[in-house]
Amino acid sequence: MSVHAMCYESQFFEFTPQTCILRVYIAFQDYLFEMLLVVEKVIMKKLESMEGSKISHFQIRESTEKYLNFIKERFNILFQKMESWLLKLVLSIPSNVLLLEDKVHAQYSYSKEEFEHLQTETETLQKKCKAESLAKQRLLAELEEQKQVQAELEKTLTWFDGLDKICREHGNIDLKESFGFMTQTSRKLQDKVKEIDMKHKKLKVDGSTLTPICPRIRKPK
Repeated sequence: MSVHAMCYESQFFEFTPQTCILRVYIAFQDYLFEMLLVVEKVIMKKLESMEGSKISHFQIRESTEKYLNFIKERFNILFQKMESWLLKLVLSIPSNVLLLEDKVHAQYSYSKEEFEHLQTETETLQKKCKAESLAKQRLLAELEEQKQVQAELEKTLTWFDGLDKICREHGNIDLKESFGFMTQTSRKLQDKVKEIDMKHKKLKVDGSTLTPICPRIRKPK
């Protein structure tokens, strides 16, 4: 049996040629054994029908085994030749035949240096794609944040529009002047609160420094 690795043929046929040859060999052997058993049974029946036969069943079986060994030796010699011709002419793929997935390699052949260059370019493109993907994610996050800021800004503008409307209804047309008046009023209130707080603290200090008056206690008569 040939031990030559026929990888391309195995890929093409989807089975190894050696396995195919082995199955053919086993099939021939099984058929040969079955035929010899049939012949042995026929000979035994003929001998049983003959009167005065001195040949026993053991002798017939011994002769059958000798004949089987002789046939096996001749068959193995013939099968080796048949195997070589089958592997060479039937189960081999000519050098000009390519699989469909290998035709692209024949059409776009390249050297080892070109392959390494293409591999480097591929890795560079992969890094660029990854960087662009990360940048896209950052931009989307920033866009979402801008949408939230815009929504808050629209709420603020709506609030200012309502405030301006209230100012106009109360006779104050300029919203800027209204804010200025509110700011001044707030400052005045803060100053008044500070002034009251200081007076309150001063009163506490003055009250603590006064001499306490002791009431006179009348003596009993």
